Amino acid sequence: MENWLPSLKTETPAQGYDLAVKLARVAVKLTQPDAAERERMRPEYAADADALIAVSQVVATHFATIAAANAYWRDGA
Repeated sequence: MENWLPSLKTETPAQGYDLAVKLARVAVKLTQPDAAERERMRPEYAADADALIAVSQVVATHFATIAAANAYWRDGA
C-alpha cells in the first residue's frame, strides 16, 4: 500500500474527523480486501444497530488520537 498517511496533522477538527473516518475505512479494506465481499456484507451491518455503534466507537477512537496529535488544534480552539 502506498504512503497514504504521511501525517496525522490536520488544519481543523473537521479535517481531523474526516481523517478518522478514512482510517476506519482503510482498516476495513485491509481486513477484507475483496470489494465484492464487502459489498455483499454491507446490507447485513447497515441494518444492525450494534454494528453501527461499533463503527462510531472506532471513528471516535481514531478522532481522539488525531486530536491529540494536533494538540487539540493548537491548544486554542
